[in-house]
Amino acid sequence: MTHHDVAHADATDPPLAGVRTLSTEDLKAALSKGLDDFWAMPTHAIFLCLIYPIVGLFIARFTFGYEVLPLLFPLAGGFALLGPFAAIGLYELSRRREHGLDTTWSHAFDVLRSPNLGAIVMLGFLMVAVFLIWIAVAQAIYISQFGYGPPASARSFIDRVFTTPEGWRLILIGNGVGLLFAVTAMTLTVMSVPMLIDRQVSAATAIATSIRVVVANPVVMAMWGLIVAAGLVVGSIPLFFGLAVVMPVLGHATWHLYRRAVNADMFAPHEYREPSATHRVAADFPVSLFKRERD
Repeated sequence: MTHHDVAHADATDPPLAGVRTLSTEDLKAALSKGLDDFWAMPTHAIFLCLIYPIVGLFIARFTFGYEVLPLLFPLAGGFALLGPFAAIGLYELSRRREHGLDTTWSHAFDVLRSPNLGAIVMLGFLMVAVFLIWIAVAQAIYISQFGYGPPASARSFIDRVFTTPEGWRLILIGNGVGLLFAVTAMTLTVMSVPMLIDRQVSAATAIATSIRVVVANPVVMAMWGLIVAAGLVVGSIPLFFGLAVVMPVLGHATWHLYRRAVNADMFAPHEYREPSATHRVAADFPVSLFKRERD
């Protein structure tokens, strides 16, 4: 199998993939197919996404327990920056279903056998770095308005944020800067991560393709960003438990949006090594009880 530089496009890479013009109908179709994938693979998606409510509750407990209440919103919002990377397993499930391959929840981990694993890991480190920079910037914005002292209580913090000029500046500046981080993260990863799952390309080519999709479809991709943000907010309201449904639907939908936005036929598809048909993973036991017949 041809080796690809995980960071730079090389002479073996084809020209940048062609991008298509998207419309709101493409967004509707992607969401519809994402929901269909979720219904077809609900057990797998639930197993994958139980981590999101757990992590959300951990973040909330850490915040309140260590008196860093001002970072609760940046932490929750910043966690969404990692969404495209965290949904890798969902992209793989959608890819397999699209190709009519056998699909169990354990197939979400097939990315560990991907020839693009190095590029995927590198992109993951990049997004973690963006997340950490956002948290540091959010802390600096808070200090610039309220100083270094922690709030005396949650009630006093809320009162200061919503009833003082400093609080409103914090809201405006924080949300403005957060929007820049969100747009940057989405532009770099919304198409690049699915593309690395789907095709044998370098990280540079995948990121460049993602940027080109966003630049070619600014209004539609902005609408997609709003849909994702609204979904995450709705899923987070009931103590983050709604994310167990919202995240898989959005993850599967992102895969289908990628398939509509990028003409990737000029790139070689991945050649995953299929495990032996007689090999069974012990963890498949609860899932195997609920296998559905393929249409």
